[in-house]
Amino acid sequence: MVRAKLPAGIATPAQLEALAEVAEKFGHGKGHVTTRQNVQYHFVQLSDTEAALRILADAGITTKEACGHSVRNWTCCPFAGVAKDEPFDPTPYVDALARHLLRGKYSSTLPRKLKPSLGGCCGTDCSQAFINDLGFLARTKDGQPGFQLLAGGGLSTLRREAMLVEEFVPVAELAEAADAIVRVFHRIGNRNNKAKARLKWAIDKIGKDAFLAEYRAEREKIRAEGGVPLVIPPQPTPPARRTLLSQVQQPDEGYAEWAADSVRPQKQAGFSAIVIRLPLGDITAAQLRALAQLAVQYGEGEVRLTNEQNIVLRWVPNARLPSLHRELAAIGLARIGANTLADVTSCPGATSCKLAVTSSKGLAGVLTEMLDRRPDLVRSAKGLDIKISGCPHGCGQHYIGGIGFQGGMRKLAGKAAPLYLVYVGGGIRATGADFGRLVGKVPARRVGQALERMLDFYIAGGGTSHAFWADVSLDKLRELLADLSQIDEATATDEDFVDIGESRAFEIVNQEGECAA
Repeated sequence: MVRAKLPAGIATPAQLEALAEVAEKFGHGKGHVTTRQNVQYHFVQLSDTEAALRILADAGITTKEACGHSVRNWTCCPFAGVAKDEPFDPTPYVDALARHLLRGKYSSTLPRKLKPSLGGCCGTDCSQAFINDLGFLARTKDGQPGFQLLAGGGLSTLRREAMLVEEFVPVAELAEAADAIVRVFHRIGNRNNKAKARLKWAIDKIGKDAFLAEYRAEREKIRAEGGVPLVIPPQPTPPARRTLLSQVQQPDEGYAEWAADSVRPQKQAGFSAIVIRLPLGDITAAQLRALAQLAVQYGEGEVRLTNEQNIVLRWVPNARLPSLHRELAAIGLARIGANTLADVTSCPGATSCKLAVTSSKGLAGVLTEMLDRRPDLVRSAKGLDIKISGCPHGCGQHYIGGIGFQGGMRKLAGKAAPLYLVYVGGGIRATGADFGRLVGKVPARRVGQALERMLDFYIAGGGTSHAFWADVSLDKLRELLADLSQIDEATATDEDFVDIGESRAFEIVNQEGECAA
């Protein structure tokens, strides 16, 4: 697997062309957008990796520290700079931090990976700072820009909401604050047990107060060393914003349904940001090349990948939206239902990941097809999302899904049968994270039935957000899935031993590997 690191998910036309070339030559024709706003290529021949990396590097894309025990890709709100509820545009700061820490003294020799994020929306947490090891949220104090600093968040087998480290860090001290967190983790993290090596484990071990003391001491050391100035690199000057047209173009059939979910008005009057839905997070080389042209023709000259595995095209004049819809439809990128229940998030799963138990991408494909056939169900079940992971590590972020599915297995008559653990009630709020509650374990082939049953229950109960599930007892939810959860040697069919999307019997193979996200 080759992972292209795109800070804030930003890709220029030249970079989209490079991503397309790698997909075409070495990635079997497509790339995969991850929940960390990267692009991955699977099944790349080892002998081809150097050529692939050179193509990416020539376009300014690095794979350095995209994997391993390092500071990973910086995620950011894809609407940074155009969101109506942000105090200021945080984009230059995420760019500065990514450049500052890349190849840093400690950045690639950490006890385990450190996932960072930086965002700006005050009404939400689009950058998911509360589930990251290091998170910055844009704030202002006395009219000056700065960031709230969070640390120690994470998913996997130990879910933790990030703790507040500093209420306000002035932008001039941003690099120092980030360096201090990285240095503390480098020093106190567990290097003997990979399963307990993330920053959240270190904080749990010494306690929050002790961790804060370590952080403050590190800040003092950095100041004594002369400090770390924040260097804002020159920001690319986007092409002139498209002239607003006085006459709206005539839309094609299906435009209104597409626009309902895909078009988001910007704070800049007359312009909108467009969410381009990528089922399963996959995009072809031809689509990448076409997007490179559309980014220049209709937008600001770049696109932004999202942690929902989609792509955002911004600064589109409202009058040109019908024309853009027509162009997207021609390349298969005008799917309706962006960021709705039908827009399922999933890690690659056992198809390509050594750690995964089940083929989560196979399940995601089945559920996507089912929901696309049921627009009535999708429209009625507002406020929910579906996230799927192939194992407990949670790269598909199922722990924060309104409905989440985690791959697992059980033994029947000495044979392994794939199943999914069902979680409900997960989500990200402006002030924190909610982790889903486990309500049952359902054989893989019955997950579709389980989902329909839960959605019917949600709609009948008047659900409007993931918070709906918090008011429902676990006993009630378990009762809802009780009959689907029952499977034994007498009732199991041959199909129950075959994973979704596979044709041969399910089996567990233990291997060393790296989480997909």
